[in-house]
Amino acid sequence: MAADLAPVLIAVIFFVLLSPGLLFQLPGRHRPIEFLNMHTSGLSILVHTIIFTAVITIILIAIGFHVYVG
Repeated sequence: MAADLAPVLIAVIFFVLLSPGLLFQLPGRHRPIEFLNMHTSGLSILVHTIIFTAVITIILIAIGFHVYVG
């Protein structure tokens, strides 16, 4: 039986990469976008959540990306 690991792998990778403040923060504290500042705010969490949902939906549902193991 082959397991489809694409949803898990893609969600974990994008969750780490889109964490506010890790690579970028949108909106930043002092500028519209800041890079590698390791800070966050409620608004940036909301913006990054919307970005995460849009990207994961496009990749998993619209494109239909699959990774089968087994």
